[in-house]
Amino acid sequence: MRRILITGGLGYVGSHICLLFLELGYEIIAFDLLINSEYQMFNNIINLIRLENPKLESNFTFIRGDIRDEQILSEIFLDNKNKGKVIDGVIHLAGLKSVKESILKPVLYWDFNVKGTINLLKVMHNNNCKNIIFSSSATVYGNSEKKLLDEKSYINPKNTYGRTKLAIENMLHDLHLNHKEWNIGILRYFNPAGAHPSGEIGEKPVLKTQNLFPKICDVAFKKKKKISIYGKNWPTKDGSCIRDYIHIMDLAEAHYYMYEYIKTNKCFEILNVGNGFGTTVLELINEFEKANNCKIPYEFKDIRVGDVSNLVADISLIKSKLNWLPKKNIYQICRSAWHFYEKDLIKSNKTL
Repeated sequence: MRRILITGGLGYVGSHICLLFLELGYEIIAFDLLINSEYQMFNNIINLIRLENPKLESNFTFIRGDIRDEQILSEIFLDNKNKGKVIDGVIHLAGLKSVKESILKPVLYWDFNVKGTINLLKVMHNNNCKNIIFSSSATVYGNSEKKLLDEKSYINPKNTYGRTKLAIENMLHDLHLNHKEWNIGILRYFNPAGAHPSGEIGEKPVLKTQNLFPKICDVAFKKKKKISIYGKNWPTKDGSCIRDYIHIMDLAEAHYYMYEYIKTNKCFEILNVGNGFGTTVLELINEFEKANNCKIPYEFKDIRVGDVSNLVADISLIKSKLNWLPKKNIYQICRSAWHFYEKDLIKSNKTL
């Protein structure tokens, strides 16, 4: 049975990847500092596993730690080695991800995202672990007039967050060029959204978020009065910016396909992962209202520093390389986000 370390494993994306890989028979170590996630997510994953196959519960371990702490990373590998276990590979999600905060605190972002990755790669090298999937971002593209961005599109990140992602991509590319035994897959995320169909795990940021769906849900459930839309004069059909929203379950599945691909083909690969079509902010609000029979009041505000008008993925390469296709549409994304938020609110009220 293969054993995988998932950094950032209790975060929004990480929790769904952990669950999927557990269901597929992997042993999983989730490593997370819990800056923007909660330990309760570990319990929620365990509860779902118990319902499906209680025997798999013992395959899931959580370790709290900082990716910048080389010692604790080394101890994880050593502890597994002493138990006769080998960590086959790493899915590296840990990192800070706020565009706005990255502009205000650039040194923090370079330290956490880049230094943390360097520490991880050193420890992997020392333990002969040479398989890694890295979660990059569409922010590496910056602003583009192209309707669809393919992997060869012009790279020009407009903020510190995107620049740290690009730096890590370049570092991983150099690593593979000089050490072909490293199998490396990079997934450039567009906009993950939605939740697991059970409603037990989903997007629940601890820190203030720039992500649109938690904000929409806050308004839908009367936690906030209205949502802010940044910019009304973007060069788009309705003046609001365009994004490519991918269901979190489709995104999790793409990681499995990518991991199997690099293991089989012994390679370095960069692939976009999105739905392949764009939705403006105003269209998204309208879709959410229709899907969930609610109203989402909004107001326009000035464009934020570091924002771009259009980010939509050309997903032809991931289709051809991995034989992967997104299965869920924007309606299903909106419904699953509502279901998770509603269920989480009920749980929260019961604990009051």
